[in-house]
Amino acid sequence: MSLAEAFRLALRRLRANKLRTGLTTLGIVIGAASLVALLAVGQGAQARLTSRIASLGTNLLSIQAGSSIGQGGIRGGLGSASTLTVDDADALRKLPGVAAVAPELPVPGALVVAGRANTTTQVTGTTPDEARVRGYEVHAGTFLSDLELRAGLRVAVLGATTAADLGLPAEQAVGQTIQVDAIPFRVIGVTQPKGGFGNPDDQVFVPLSAVQRRLSGSSSLRAIGLSVARADDMAAVSQQAEQTLRARHRLGDSASDDFLIANQAQLLQVAADQATVLRNFLLGIAAIALVVGGIGIANIMLVAVRERTREIGIRKAIGARRRDLSRQFLVEAVVVSLAGGVLGALVGVLSAGLVGRAVRVAAQPSWLGVLLAFTSSALVGAVAGWWPARQAAQLDPVDALRYE
Repeated sequence: MSLAEAFRLALRRLRANKLRTGLTTLGIVIGAASLVALLAVGQGAQARLTSRIASLGTNLLSIQAGSSIGQGGIRGGLGSASTLTVDDADALRKLPGVAAVAPELPVPGALVVAGRANTTTQVTGTTPDEARVRGYEVHAGTFLSDLELRAGLRVAVLGATTAADLGLPAEQAVGQTIQVDAIPFRVIGVTQPKGGFGNPDDQVFVPLSAVQRRLSGSSSLRAIGLSVARADDMAAVSQQAEQTLRARHRLGDSASDDFLIANQAQLLQVAADQATVLRNFLLGIAAIALVVGGIGIANIMLVAVRERTREIGIRKAIGARRRDLSRQFLVEAVVVSLAGGVLGALVGVLSAGLVGRAVRVAAQPSWLGVLLAFTSSALVGAVAGWWPARQAAQLDPVDALRYE
């Protein structure tokens, strides 16, 4: 029996039992659709996580002041110590491979008032390089300038979220006067929304000198953002920055760092690892659904062998070979699984958006998911149909003819 003939016989037999075929196919449809949809959600989650980390800045090294020791030996939070200075930032700017450096002195929980609207947000004292280091773009107006930094002018750039909370449309915000902890500042710009960790759009940027003189009363820094010119130089620049700061802070060989350097590449690797674990977990769930569908196929094919025992005996009596009978039942199982795989892949692509919206992730269906669903369905059908096909091929023709 040729493969084409086995295929025609399989279609004829499956059409004769439409309800049974449909219910059997449904199990594979559910498994394949789950695989495509969940893989799309996993890829969407990975893309979202990666984009959020990438939005922190371009080739970013973030240097935080070391944690402080308070009264009673209680350690303060990271960034609470005054171990970083503007001179440290100037020294780091001279390192080879460094594109830009932005010293940062945040003032969390500042009360910002515009007219009758107010909000509590973070005010960050920084330099014009902040936009380059952290990847900010200006939607209206301008960012901070060197002149405003040197003069310590009371000017401010609003994050997109802060401007919205204050009821200031971007184009109308420029030129307005706001109060930051009762100190007037003139708005010179509003940034484009960028999203990311810690809501970087909900803050106000002002010249570092203005924060040091008027808001914090401190000359130290809480953080330094450092942008590396080439991604391949991240590790080398990070090592040089560590050596430079240890030398400037006069730390001995046995002394711990009084700062922390966070490498964006390391964050991306961690995010990629977490996304891979999530994707594999979702694929495992979909694989369970496919296995259940395969068990359904095996069960139905075993029932079919029992129901068609006399038919098998007659075919053997007139010369049908074992491989012909085995091929017929195996093709029937594969046809059911392939049909379920095609329908399941289509359903998965169409439903991926709904699943993504349910978990608030932009699902990303891919040809890889469709191909994986189709291939997995065919494999499940072949494995599930092998034992029933073997059972049919091994039936004794005399016993089969006597079967009632």
